[in-house]
Amino acid sequence: MAKVKLDEIDHQILDMLIDNTRTPFTDIAKKLLISAGTVHVRVRKMEESGIIKGSSLTLDYVKLGYSFIAYVGIFLEKTHQTKFVLERLTEIPYVTVAHITTGKFNIFCKIRARDTNHAKNIIFKIDDIEGISRTETMISLEESINDKKRLMHTIFNEL
Repeated sequence: MAKVKLDEIDHQILDMLIDNTRTPFTDIAKKLLISAGTVHVRVRKMEESGIIKGSSLTLDYVKLGYSFIAYVGIFLEKTHQTKFVLERLTEIPYVTVAHITTGKFNIFCKIRARDTNHAKNIIFKIDDIEGISRTETMISLEESINDKKRLMHTIFNEL
């Protein structure tokens, strides 16, 4: 896949959107001394090329009552069951991230729960999925870093 070329204006637009995806195009245009139409066209071009894949909403899970985080390493009976197990994991809304991995686990996922009892029920649901031989759970004591913005700024500065 060919690397997409971005100019300085594209970089500046992306920098502003990384900091706040809800920044109006008119505000970006005023800061960059270009028209809002130009911002719109450039953002659309970056969406069509796949650089921008939507925008996201950041929630405060603690305020919503979901402060418990755990990571679950999954051991499969057979690796060919990976796709099936991943499909079953998507049916559990508290499984927020899942990775196919090398090393100790076949799949490694993150769950969010209200408390330890809720987490136990989620883990039991995971354990009951056909094809899983066992799981290993690690409880997060604190989510100390969760900042994709730094990485995005670094990537765009390196382009």
